[in-house]
Amino acid sequence: MKYFFFSIFFISLNTCAQQVDVILIGVSHNYSKYPEQDYTGIYHKIRKFQPDAFFGEFLSKEDERLVMDYWCKQDNIKRLKTLKDNRNIAVALLPEAIDSLKKLSQLKPQDYRVKADLAHAYYLNQDVANGHYQFWQVFNNLQQTPDAELENYVNKLLSPQLDTTGRSMKRLKTSEYAFIAFPMMLEMGIQELLPMDCQDYDLNWGASWTAFDAAFNEFKKDTTALFRKELKFSLDKIKKGYEKYEHIEKSSKNVTEWLNSDEASAISASGDFYLPEMYDMNNFPKEEMLSKIHWWIMRNKGMCDNVVTRARKAGAKKVVVLAGANHKKYMQDIFKTMPGVRVRNINEFE
Repeated sequence: MKYFFFSIFFISLNTCAQQVDVILIGVSHNYSKYPEQDYTGIYHKIRKFQPDAFFGEFLSKEDERLVMDYWCKQDNIKRLKTLKDNRNIAVALLPEAIDSLKKLSQLKPQDYRVKADLAHAYYLNQDVANGHYQFWQVFNNLQQTPDAELENYVNKLLSPQLDTTGRSMKRLKTSEYAFIAFPMMLEMGIQELLPMDCQDYDLNWGASWTAFDAAFNEFKKDTTALFRKELKFSLDKIKKGYEKYEHIEKSSKNVTEWLNSDEASAISASGDFYLPEMYDMNNFPKEEMLSKIHWWIMRNKGMCDNVVTRARKAGAKKVVVLAGANHKKYMQDIFKTMPGVRVRNINEFE
């Protein structure tokens, strides 16, 4: 009986330790094309939630080294080479250099040269998420307080003018991180952005997309009157959805809130996966489409697994997750199936 009691006790403790509360924010990767946005509602909800950690759509430094190829691998390799040429730090010395610079930055929070040095070390360590976090702090400070000497130092050390493709320093400046994640992390004193992306299936995803497009192009050659009418109706429905999507992007000051609506999720999905009612049309390449959907779900499952595993490892019980809006519905559905996980998207959190 004694052992039974203790086993139940430890199981209970373990169960409590496993709880993870997720606020999921579907975002745009580029806010520059929108009217000036009002983030006050989102900031208020994040402050009210009081997260322990933020997760972003980046690979961990371990995964970056392991994944041999994916859509922006070559961009990351190019950045790494440039920064090594600017100032190299031996791989074996990087952990110690990062720890030392982190401590120095905490002692001198207004020393932006130290933050630039820390960004450089993170990038060399293939931790792009936190390289970006430190670079953004320097960039944001220069926007508010121009400093030619500091800017010259940053340009020589980080070469941001050369980092323009992939998940680049250029892209960062108008991203969800610059406008949502990093300002909130800075305000809350959260030191690092945790990575959650999964690119294990990127080559499968690309191959399935290519196979579907080839089959769909053949499918569209059917010239029967009934087929043309049925296909046109479906494609027009998708087009009207995207016209509304674009109208909101051009007119709304609260695009992020709309991106987290069911309507936006359905429109976004129709761009990648067309409409489910099309799948039963005669000769529609359903198998190829289901392959696309499978690899997309696998990526999103990997992202959800990374969030939960890494949150628990870090002891984080309340986390904010930012992902491209076309991930939102898939990730939310997957999180709902995971034991010990509570998920709400930003619109559901009051």
